[in-house]
Amino acid sequence: MNNNDILRRVRYIFDLNDSDMISVFGQVGCDVSRAQVSDWLKKDDDPACKKCTDTDLAAFLNGLINHKRGKREESQPEPERTLNNNAILKKLKIAVNFKAEDMIRVLSLAGLGISKHELGAFFRKPGHKHYRECQNQMLRNFLKGLQIELRPGTNDESEDPWVSLRLP
Repeated sequence: MNNNDILRRVRYIFDLNDSDMISVFGQVGCDVSRAQVSDWLKKDDDPACKKCTDTDLAAFLNGLINHKRGKREESQPEPERTLNNNAILKKLKIAVNFKAEDMIRVLSLAGLGISKHELGAFFRKPGHKHYRECQNQMLRNFLKGLQIELRPGTNDESEDPWVSLRLP
């Protein structure tokens, strides 16, 4: 999945408007303009679409954690320069304050059954012998399940604005 698609999906799931998006970025001291947000949210085939970098998405997800759970009193973490699906999944888990059981429930809403041990492998350090890389399909299903849970009634594919996006 590309960063722009993740940004669009998270915006839709949490029903954030442009002002909310700017505020979420502001939670971590990242100043973005309405034009930047608009360019990131355009469809990929639009010539005005700008690529959302890993650092931009990391800043947004860190801001989303602050937005949903409140700012920590300690210093804010610096946005990562590179993100993978495991880090994105972990940041979303923290933002919505989910435990393993909650994530398993959300994934089952999207039609994906997974055990607690399989899920835990995504949150291990890369050098660990049980570490497993989070594939696009897993992240896509988690976002779909999150949408079903947080925006009831929008799980019908005819209403989903992202169903037309063909992802690898």
